[in-house]
Amino acid sequence: MKIKKYFSLLSLFFVAFCCAQPQKTAKKTTSKDQPILLADPTIFSENGVYYLYGTTTGKTSLNGEGFMVYTSTDLKKWKGPVGAQNGLALKKGDAFGTKGFWAPQIFKFNGKYQIIYTADENIAIATSDNPLGPFKSDSKAPMFNLGKQIDPFVFVDQDGKKYLYHVRLTNGNRIFVAELKDDLSGIKEETLTECISGVLPWENTQNVPWPVTEGPTVLKHNGLYYMIYSANDFRNPDYAVGYATAKSPFGPWEKAAESPIISRKDVGINGIGHGDVFYDKKGKMKYVLHTHYDNSTDSPRKAGIIDIDFEGNKIKANAKSFVLLKE
Repeated sequence: MKIKKYFSLLSLFFVAFCCAQPQKTAKKTTSKDQPILLADPTIFSENGVYYLYGTTTGKTSLNGEGFMVYTSTDLKKWKGPVGAQNGLALKKGDAFGTKGFWAPQIFKFNGKYQIIYTADENIAIATSDNPLGPFKSDSKAPMFNLGKQIDPFVFVDQDGKKYLYHVRLTNGNRIFVAELKDDLSGIKEETLTECISGVLPWENTQNVPWPVTEGPTVLKHNGLYYMIYSANDFRNPDYAVGYATAKSPFGPWEKAAESPIISRKDVGINGIGHGDVFYDKKGKMKYVLHTHYDNSTDSPRKAGIIDIDFEGNKIKANAKSFVLLKE
């Protein structure tokens, strides 16, 4: 009996001691810990709000259904998806496309918000009164029919002329440009011009027969045109970002000797690239882009931001500034 009583007292002491100690529990994963799974991202900002869009990636009910949008006021805390239609800013059926909703860009034209994007390996455009959508188009047709093309980017020059940079799938992913019609209804086909293709060693590290250059962003600085682009297949760990310069929107384009300016060697994460330039509230230049999920898995891809800037006539990236975006 004494032995039983002893063990009973010992058990009570053990329980009391354990309850009095700080409990070490596994950290619960909350929504704030979740990475934002978007590829080919772009950020549009207005009235102190940043709007993040991109290609849906990973297993989600919204995959293939259009374009999600997230919002933030500080680039750190993100809410979403918050699109007007169950998280979607553009929903399949409201505009051109049945699948492959990729690489959107958002801009304002004639007081309306425009989303230009890829679907069914063609380029289309839709309109909304709100950056959250719904983006719609009466036309269920692509902007033009000249084969397969993806990754659109609209650049408006200082003289008001508009240009569509995009990727044509012809013996590789090649970047082209064409002048847009004034009403954005299509391109002036006679102006279609090839800009660049993947011919440098860093642009085709696996030496594949279908080299890839894609995801163009074009801007102008001190009278010179800059094209920021990505090269290699997005599944390749060496997917990276470089740039080229020209004295005309049509080129000829000279690739920068210091390219790539953003790569896994700089940031330590595989598959980093295909993004867009934007400016924060202080006017600081930034580049939103995607990475592989981790260094052993390429999908789903994660969205992140890195600081970039001009140094003379060169573009430099600050690898230490890179951050992944989280909900």
